Amino acid sequence: MAMTTTKAQALLRLLQLTSPALPVGAYSYSEGLETLVEQGAIATSQDMLHWLTQELTYGLVVLDGAAVGLVHSVAVQAGVGKQPEIWVPERIARLNQDLSALRDSEETRQQSWDMGRALVRMGSHLHPDLKSWFSAAGSPCNFAVAFALLAARWEIDGRSAVLGYLHSWAANLITCAVKLIPLGQTVGQEMLLELYPTLEEAGDRAIATQALDELSLSNWGTSLTTMQHEILYTRLFRS
Repeated sequence: MAMTTTKAQALLRLLQLTSPALPVGAYSYSEGLETLVEQGAIATSQDMLHWLTQELTYGLVVLDGAAVGLVHSVAVQAGVGKQPEIWVPERIARLNQDLSALRDSEETRQQSWDMGRALVRMGSHLHPDLKSWFSAAGSPCNFAVAFALLAARWEIDGRSAVLGYLHSWAANLITCAVKLIPLGQTVGQEMLLELYPTLEEAGDRAIATQALDELSLSNWGTSLTTMQHEILYTRLFRS
């Protein structure tokens, strides 16, 4: 019975961590989608679904998913919540630095830092024992790193944490598409359901990754759209 309760609470914590109500401002960002809609490159639900699939295969979110898995593994191995062992700060800080360095537009980098800062602030308030772990990551802390540390502290298993992160990312962008294209709410839910096999494949790939340099990406198109977003005449979103 205790194990069932623990699993139920872990599920509830995962739902809380991936909820749109999480105070990190995820709803403020479109990650270049607003530019693509403005340019007419994405005009239908099928266009949007294709773009999401490509991003989950070749985009920066692939790095984030792998980072969630790697940081979570380090945290669980070292006993998150306790004083970090001497090897932990270097391992987590390197992953955090790599995530920052691999972002090739100011908007995407700032997005990750701002959301990470908000989650660190919330996580430190809820669990003061996490402060040393967040400090180990360095400042600014990327959102994927903060997400992984809090997921480990909440005893969410690694695969669920990665899938939850990816699902939350996709759901947020579909919500953006519903507003921008625009699409109906039901169409958005149909898209999310259709994306599940791709999300599962992306999650399995992330969990299997042992180091970020194992990944090969091709996200230059999205990088250009995020750079162009900075100079759009009108903007609903911050990226």
